[in-house]
Amino acid sequence: MTERTPQPYMTFPAVDGHTLEHNPLGDPAVRHVPVFLPPSYDGRKRFGVIFLLSGFAGTGSSFLNYRFGRPTLPEQMAGLMRQGLMDEALIVMPDCMTMYGGSQYVDSTATGPYETYLTEELVPFIDRHFATLPHAANRAVAGKSSGGFAALRLAMRHPGLFGAAACHSGDMNFELSYRSSFPAAARILEKYNGSLSAFFTAWQQADKKPSSEFPLIDMMAMAACYSPDPSQTPPENMRLPFSPETCDLVEDVWQEWLGFDPLTMIEEEHYAEALRNLRLLYLDCGSFDEYHLQFGHRKFSARARELDIPHRYEEFPDTHGDTSYRYSVSLPLLAGVVSSEPG
Repeated sequence: MTERTPQPYMTFPAVDGHTLEHNPLGDPAVRHVPVFLPPSYDGRKRFGVIFLLSGFAGTGSSFLNYRFGRPTLPEQMAGLMRQGLMDEALIVMPDCMTMYGGSQYVDSTATGPYETYLTEELVPFIDRHFATLPHAANRAVAGKSSGGFAALRLAMRHPGLFGAAACHSGDMNFELSYRSSFPAAARILEKYNGSLSAFFTAWQQADKKPSSEFPLIDMMAMAACYSPDPSQTPPENMRLPFSPETCDLVEDVWQEWLGFDPLTMIEEEHYAEALRNLRLLYLDCGSFDEYHLQFGHRKFSARARELDIPHRYEEFPDTHGDTSYRYSVSLPLLAGVVSSEPG
């Protein structure tokens, strides 16, 4: 068996997340954040930064996982940089995991202030401790699935923080992508007599998490992010957007969810303007995405054209999972932007 070499140019600083202290789920406030350092990094020359956000049920360390026949993301990027196919840049892989499987990188009274942690603590931490170009023009945010949703949302909400963004198969068009999962989640909840507590206890205790019950843990996590209920204690501290008995929409809760949908957000002029001012906006999606995200991405791209938002949208013949090879398309584009002076 071929012996594998250590991950290239990696460091793992401990970041004290003061905003995460006393979060409702008791999740750690101190996070070890993987940071990829470009091959020529010596602490003197300054580089642009890409914040790379993992999808639901993943975290920064997930990008370091080895799979047979495929390089890890750091190996992938180091190879491109050594071959001169990608400008050198730092790549920061945040840890925003929660007990529910993810934070969607939003501030929530049910999980914690993860958007604030990322934008007001982690970004300044990286600029203080590494040789970066500490300007929005030299900082990008990217991700896939929940991470892609977050990259797009953060670019809209923090125009003075990020100068470029890439969204791979990001959550959007909630009417199609999320609503189609409501019946499956309701059927699972019925097995536990409608009790989220009973379900979550069984989920936590299971040595092997049943994949057939993933739709409900996913729905719980999304509800905790989009429609938290601070009057309840975990794991009941959220409001589901549907009636467990009939699967009918709970309209006021659903409207809260739609407020997070990038297709809703782009209709607000200040968010559209933030996207117009990006140096690069890149989106892609698999044409056979199981969550129907390709349709939302097509709608988003069409609306962006109508609103005169420069962007690049690509589709590729694949599904939702196992598409990390697409980072070889987006990250070199982002690195080229964050490594240069604004034109």
